[in-house]
Amino acid sequence: MRLTGSAMRTAAVATAGLVLVAGCGGGAGAGDGKDDGAGKERPGGPARGASATTHLKQIPEVGTALRSRIPADSQQIVAVYGKGFDSAESTVVLYEKGPKGWDRTASWAAHNGRHGWTLHHHEGDKRSPVGVFTLTDAGGVLADPGARLPYTHSAEFTPPSYWDKGTRHDFDYVVAINYNRVTGTSPLDPTRPQGQAQGGGIWLHLDHGSGTSGCVSLPKAAMTTLLRSLDPKRHPVVVMGDRMHLLA
Repeated sequence: MRLTGSAMRTAAVATAGLVLVAGCGGGAGAGDGKDDGAGKERPGGPARGASATTHLKQIPEVGTALRSRIPADSQQIVAVYGKGFDSAESTVVLYEKGPKGWDRTASWAAHNGRHGWTLHHHEGDKRSPVGVFTLTDAGGVLADPGARLPYTHSAEFTPPSYWDKGTRHDFDYVVAINYNRVTGTSPLDPTRPQGQAQGGGIWLHLDHGSGTSGCVSLPKAAMTTLLRSLDPKRHPVVVMGDRMHLLA
């Protein structure tokens, strides 16, 4: 039986090797130590975001194309502002909707795909997909920190031993981004409804100091905050992309 709220779910798979398929873009080479090795650490504290912090009518720096894809009932938005189309650096801002509009409640430095962004993500391109995606499922190696989304606590999230040692804690906490996956299942579920070639396994997860295989990575404190904040009753989504395509 699948539990809700902060209850833990039994892991949907039984082999650690599945992380190669499910985690951070997955596929052959996704766990290559050279690709996923830790780079130079950079500060993970608050970063510059919207100029106004409360009562915003719209999410800043998001144009009509993506804004129109945000569900009308969404009251929580994780906005990922990529520095540039080919850049692995980004800023993540959490917005929550109140009676008077959108409030900017937190902001962090982050990383995205090491090759930047794409409008047409495919397996192994090392780019993060531009778009609006719902957030419904979470999990990690560590015990549930008080997540509101259904949380799968499992050692199966542990990266393979041959990945760079700097990535060993990448999946201590994760939130699945609903790109080419079945919603309402563990992030470990490898099912890809649009086919393997379209890639998948795109998550929010812990940062190791450099670009990812397609996921968005944040400091541990940021992931803890998101897990405790994102509420399925408020229909959270992530709006992500480089600044040029976000503004389109």
